[in-house]
Amino acid sequence: MKEIIERRSIRKYKEDAVKKDDIETIIQAGILAPSAKNRQPWKYIVYTNAAKDNLLDVMEKGLLRERNEEKLLPQSQNGLPDAFHTLKIMREAPVLIIIENTNGRSPYTEINANGRIAEICDTLSIGASVQNILLTATELGYGTLWIANTCFAYNELADFIGIKGQLVGAISLGVANEHPGPRPRKDILEVVEFR
Repeated sequence: MKEIIERRSIRKYKEDAVKKDDIETIIQAGILAPSAKNRQPWKYIVYTNAAKDNLLDVMEKGLLRERNEEKLLPQSQNGLPDAFHTLKIMREAPVLIIIENTNGRSPYTEINANGRIAEICDTLSIGASVQNILLTATELGYGTLWIANTCFAYNELADFIGIKGQLVGAISLGVANEHPGPRPRKDILEVVEFR
């Protein structure tokens, strides 16, 4: 429970490098997660240094396109300022881990009911894997931020990375340069119903 209680979403990072062995340990924890039908639909692509800078330049172009040109997510435009803020966080973190659902498809393609059920199961599996990653990073003394704002630059990022499945999001990783307190949580009586 210690890491579950202590884990925080970190938005400020020190410049300190993250050891490759630690990155591998963190991702290995993700690989050990349970998955629906043992499909293990996750792939993690680690970006650092110039490769990370190039990737984030592509993301910035996608965010600018979404704001100023073709709006692929018109009902989510109020989330764009946060996406630009997240981009700054991603630039500051020394490591960025891209998350791919190897069984998934672009959110811009049609999907039938069977495909949707498989997508839900794979997304739950990836969520379990990401949680293992976040908790292991916390145990090793690192900070993380789980990121979904990649959605605003989905096509640009997927093309640049060479995603064959579905771009799920990203995780920033590094030594925390802040110590936020716990965020409010709903009371157990609000979220549990016994029958």
